[in-house]
Amino acid sequence: MEQSPTPPGSPCGPLTGVRVLDMSRILAGPWAGQVFSDLGAEVIKVERPGKGDDTRGWGPPFLKDRSGAETAESAYFLCTNRGKKSIMLDIAMPEGQQIVRELAQLSDVLLENYKVGDLARYGLDYAALSALNPRLVYCSITGFGQTGPYRERAGYDFMIQGMGGLMSFTGERDDLPGGGPQKVGVAIADLMTGMYSTVAILSALHERQSSGKGQYIDMALLDTQVAWLANQNANYLIGGQVPGRLGNAHPNVVPYQTFHTRDGDLILAIGNDSQFARFCEAAGIPGMAKDPRFVDNAARIANRDACEAAIAPAIRKKTTAEWAELLEPLGVPCGPINRLDEVFANPQVQHRGLKVEVPHPLAGSVPLVANPIKFSRTPLRYDTPPPLLGQHTEEILSGLLGKTEAEIAALRGAGVI
Repeated sequence: MEQSPTPPGSPCGPLTGVRVLDMSRILAGPWAGQVFSDLGAEVIKVERPGKGDDTRGWGPPFLKDRSGAETAESAYFLCTNRGKKSIMLDIAMPEGQQIVRELAQLSDVLLENYKVGDLARYGLDYAALSALNPRLVYCSITGFGQTGPYRERAGYDFMIQGMGGLMSFTGERDDLPGGGPQKVGVAIADLMTGMYSTVAILSALHERQSSGKGQYIDMALLDTQVAWLANQNANYLIGGQVPGRLGNAHPNVVPYQTFHTRDGDLILAIGNDSQFARFCEAAGIPGMAKDPRFVDNAARIANRDACEAAIAPAIRKKTTAEWAELLEPLGVPCGPINRLDEVFANPQVQHRGLKVEVPHPLAGSVPLVANPIKFSRTPLRYDTPPPLLGQHTEEILSGLLGKTEAEIAALRGAGVI
């Protein structure tokens, strides 16, 4: 089933009352901002007059309006800016800088991903804004952080995946067809930096409850990329071996990879020796589980190629669906490799409501993907779409900052908004 917007009167989100000033663009910062808006925070997105966030132009595809005509709303922008309010503001102008200061004084969090030192030129750095609002939690996201020899460099997800080690062990083995380094199919360094930034900001907000003070958070894509390599990091630091590319195989567990079936592919994710024994019995190769080369996981890793060669012919005898039907009741983890149309048609995905329909002023509604967090008392709301460029400029200036119609007209005439 698809999720619909939470009915009016439902409990507020857990971050209701928190205000985030989102001065970020592209993906890492906006992703963090969207998590905050999903959780109930008011998120004000500051965008450049005229073009706005770069990703507004990152299409096709673009959203179609009620008549079927293309709008200027790119799918990329829509995926990461749900629930925010957009204000167009030229921060290169003194009047624009002053509006940011006023907004920062009324905000709990400021999120930005400008180049190192850029906002200081406008008097909008942490030192300047925390003097106005000592409770402000100010999070900067850059490619390489605020310190170090690379601090001035621009950093983009693709290059960070390469520099941070991920691509060195992602991809098929060099000696096989299609071998070589591969990036992940989504901008995972950006996304993970956005998620780590969210955790950092929430932690700072919690600490502020006792200290009464905000603080500065320095987040870097490279730091994040290196940090979340998990077992691959530990394998290298403890074992001393530089990991290589294994395609879809796992460095620490065998068999934990894809196999060709009669009609496609099967992911076989065997996590322990008892699962392996049950698989071998079901596959008609029971002797494998007792073979000294395969008797436990360590032996199977040492004889990885032989293990794969022995299993592959058996897997080819059945279809992917037949294997799933056979192995799932036995507690042997396995599954297909779904295309996105198959993902959203999957009954479990539908039951969990991962596709949501959000009202949209141009299209009537826009299909988006739900936040995976599920609360028992404070369900997330999906009643506010990604904003049109500058959609909330007047609302924010008049309702939040108390600007008069004449003042707003003057700002617009000067090109500040």
